Amino acid sequence: MKVTLKLPMFGMNMEEATIVKWHKAPGEAFSKGEPLYDIETEKVTSEIEAPCAGTLLEVVAASGREVKVGDAVCVVDASA
Repeated sequence: MKVTLKLPMFGMNMEEATIVKWHKAPGEAFSKGEPLYDIETEKVTSEIEAPCAGTLLEVVAASGREVKVGDAVCVVDASA
């Protein structure tokens, strides 16, 4: 099942973040809880963990791109 993952909110004042690094490339499988990508906000850099096991199908927000909370960052196949 294809699922679009969106940028989560980590604090009440967080409105956007920059995608710093992707830990997986399209076609790579991952486990639930494994780091998918890193973000940087005004205050901190954080690893974003996979909410489920699956395969990364498409990166929507490339490294270096600023993304608003709730915007799509990637598409995964969560049927694994």
